[in-house]
Amino acid sequence: MDFNLDETQQELKGLAAGLLAREATQERLEAFEKSGAPYDAVTWKALAQAGLLGAVLPEDAGGAGLGQVELAVVLRETGRAVAPVPVYASLALAAVPIGRHGTAGQRALLVPLTEGETVLTGAYREVGPTGEVTTTARRDGDGFVLDGVKTFVPYAREASLILVPARIEGEGVGVFLVEPTATAITRQPSATTEPLSRVALDGVRVGPDALLGGTADGAAWDTLRRSAVAGAVAVSSGVIEGALELTKEYVKAREQFDRALAQFQAVTMQIGDVYIAKRALDVAVWAGVWRLAEGDADADEVLAVAAYNACDPVVKALYTCQHLHGGIGLDVTYPLHRYFAWGKQCAHLLGGAEDQLDSLGALVSQEA
Repeated sequence: MDFNLDETQQELKGLAAGLLAREATQERLEAFEKSGAPYDAVTWKALAQAGLLGAVLPEDAGGAGLGQVELAVVLRETGRAVAPVPVYASLALAAVPIGRHGTAGQRALLVPLTEGETVLTGAYREVGPTGEVTTTARRDGDGFVLDGVKTFVPYAREASLILVPARIEGEGVGVFLVEPTATAITRQPSATTEPLSRVALDGVRVGPDALLGGTADGAAWDTLRRSAVAGAVAVSSGVIEGALELTKEYVKAREQFDRALAQFQAVTMQIGDVYIAKRALDVAVWAGVWRLAEGDADADEVLAVAAYNACDPVVKALYTCQHLHGGIGLDVTYPLHRYFAWGKQCAHLLGGAEDQLDSLGALVSQEA
């Protein structure tokens, strides 16, 4: 594959990077963190007006109809700027599966998203290993009754709809469009300002039009879980790049014993380790999203490799960035803490390194 972005993707990257550089400034981020708001509504609206939220939405919903690679471009820039906006939740966890599997009426629900007037999210995680679905849906008349618990759902209270995967006995896994007010939502700890919630479904009844695409053949769930992983690793890729840029500038300017830190061999070796971790994740991310866009059979395997890198080598690299900053790296008034928190958050959402190794082992064993 060609790891270079094409002209459209380069333009999308430049647009996202430029907008977020203007909006997600240090001063704005500090003001946002003091506000207690769930996300930066001004930046969210700016992303919509620039067409970045609609880039990967279907054309009949007012979008540009671009794909997984383009979504990764936008998410990576969001991570690099650590911009507190629900791009991952709304696009990777919700818009992608709706756009691909939804009926005409369900895809119409994406129209307000292109204008930044709504937030969507998806319930990717449950208690236990990632990718497992124990939540159930049983048919009840012309509708369904849902029972189960979802964890670490981003922006559950703020979203107009939550995509909930559930298993229908004798059929398969379907994805349901559920209104948050029909569920019991409890806040869960978050490494960042992004709100995460436990969502309990206790006899939640939904109509027949809530089943995404009208079928429970597992296809919509496969799209959601793959998009969830691809999106999280793309964000992590941007996070480690932003942390590396900040650390490089610091060690070039900070002096010790009348020499810049960057002139010490031990420091350059550690910066080299961070760069290697970043590049390893980059390669796996672009390989994974490209395979996903092409529908290749090994997309899950490559994405699992990317997820492992995001959960282990990249988190360790963020510790190195903290170490190279010394005491200032622990100061919450210094921007490095945001990158560290975001990197840990991505690793938590992905289930951790051991979980990803288990997933990768299971995928490899299936090929044997």
